[in-house]
Amino acid sequence: MPQPTSGDFTKTAGWLDWYSGPSQPRFQLPAGAVDAHCHVFGPGAEFPYAPERKYTPCDASKHQLYALRDHLGFARNVVVQATCHGADNRAMVDALVHSGGKARGVATVKRSVSDAELQAMHDAGVRGVRFNFVKRLVDFTPKDELMEIAARIHRLGWHVVIYFEAVDLPELWDFFTQLPTTVVVDHMGRPDVAKGVDSAEFALFLQFMRQHPNVWSKVSCPERLSATGPHALNGEQAAYRDVVPFARKVVEEFPDRVLWGTDWPHPNLKDHMPDDGLLVDFIPHIATTPALQQKLLVDNPMRLYWPEAC
Repeated sequence: MPQPTSGDFTKTAGWLDWYSGPSQPRFQLPAGAVDAHCHVFGPGAEFPYAPERKYTPCDASKHQLYALRDHLGFARNVVVQATCHGADNRAMVDALVHSGGKARGVATVKRSVSDAELQAMHDAGVRGVRFNFVKRLVDFTPKDELMEIAARIHRLGWHVVIYFEAVDLPELWDFFTQLPTTVVVDHMGRPDVAKGVDSAEFALFLQFMRQHPNVWSKVSCPERLSATGPHALNGEQAAYRDVVPFARKVVEEFPDRVLWGTDWPHPNLKDHMPDDGLLVDFIPHIATTPALQQKLLVDNPMRLYWPEAC
């Protein structure tokens, strides 16, 4: 069950708690499947939330995350640093250390991070850093600082995860294409699905991936993009069906450069909280063959996060 925010923290008004009774997915995940985008929040009493945060969540511990992993049928997780913790990666690293080798991490770091701190995170299982360009979630970080960070983590074999909204891609294009690492885009660059899969915005994102073979995409978070919502029709069409053509297009055109994750515990949602079992049942609608499902859920995340096991 979600717990009231602990420590001296009060949850942001209107912020929904994660869903504590997820259904059992009908879709059977392939053996070794990876939930390649999820988070931990606190608990605040143990890992305080950042003073500069834009929201205060409910607690979501590593134990609750890994219980969900087992319930849904995943073998591994990639734990992405949450913006509510800023550049204090202790909660995320703690989750990796206690995962029994079943988790890797994506950190948020500042220019001031030392080489020793980067190496310690690497030893714990961190394999990337996240650059967030969503203005309502974070304050602006100078691009020269981000480029310096990218050069330093490149030496460790890490990659950069970028989070932005589709309307901002033109102004960020030149910076993104200068990054020296593999670049992973969160949630297909948040396309406006109301504009349709043939929109100029989405076409630009596809062009971005076509022109730059170091760019990968997560085809996750339909609950953040959808206007039709979580209700399936006749049991045949997917929940969040208006997102299906976008994600299917990316999976089919770039099968070796796609990842999928639950986004548990679904930060900063105020409309509805998704059922994680239903999110898993979204997968076969966007990766329609066993071969595509194997790449999306096993081969690609293993190659990026556990290359030593491949």
